Amino acid sequence: MQRRALLGGIAAATAGAAAGCTSALGGEPEGVVLDPQEDQIADSEDLAYPAYGEPLPAFELRDPIAGVTVDSEAVDRTAVVTGVFTFCPAECGVLLRRLVEVQRRVADAGLTDETLFLPITFDPERDDAAALRDNAESIGVNLDAGNWHYLRPETPERAEAVVEDRLGIGFERTTESDRLQGYDFQHIVVTLLVNPDGVVERAYRGETIDRDRVAGDIEAVVEAFADG
Repeated sequence: MQRRALLGGIAAATAGAAAGCTSALGGEPEGVVLDPQEDQIADSEDLAYPAYGEPLPAFELRDPIAGVTVDSEAVDRTAVVTGVFTFCPAECGVLLRRLVEVQRRVADAGLTDETLFLPITFDPERDDAAALRDNAESIGVNLDAGNWHYLRPETPERAEAVVEDRLGIGFERTTESDRLQGYDFQHIVVTLLVNPDGVVERAYRGETIDRDRVAGDIEAVVEAFADG
């Protein structure tokens, strides 16, 4: 199941890159406020993960640092959702540090209370509360702002069910790695921007997200819903 989802996401990316973004050619779906995503690699329905105009699949996960449970269906703020593991020696660290900078830009814009950052670990065996707190301290997350929640599935099986099966962010555990002792993960990197109605506005691929772009997209969504 893991390999199929992971390779399925990569195959979709390859096909989309060859075909170009076709989502912008069709009619705009209901429930979105941003224009179609010009750099989306394929039609939303052809991607493994939810993309522009699609609903965020429901999940309910615990934040072990704050001691609260986040129910995605009860979230009424603009949310940034991604899948990571904090022991990752490369791409996840790059992504999380960039999201920290987005968190700061959101704060500077006065939008902290309208925004949530929800990184979900797919490595609950190592990413316990202490490890997640260490990660927050090392990359500069402002946990006191109350808008950043590390979410931790209780078991590896639960992580697979939420991150891979529901969110379509494929990952595969491997012991054949030169990066980490014990085990590592091969995984795709996707970050979702979800509006307060639970509809995906953007699916950013890769760890080197454009911080200004993401912050600007967040501000545009927040303002659109405030005006509505």
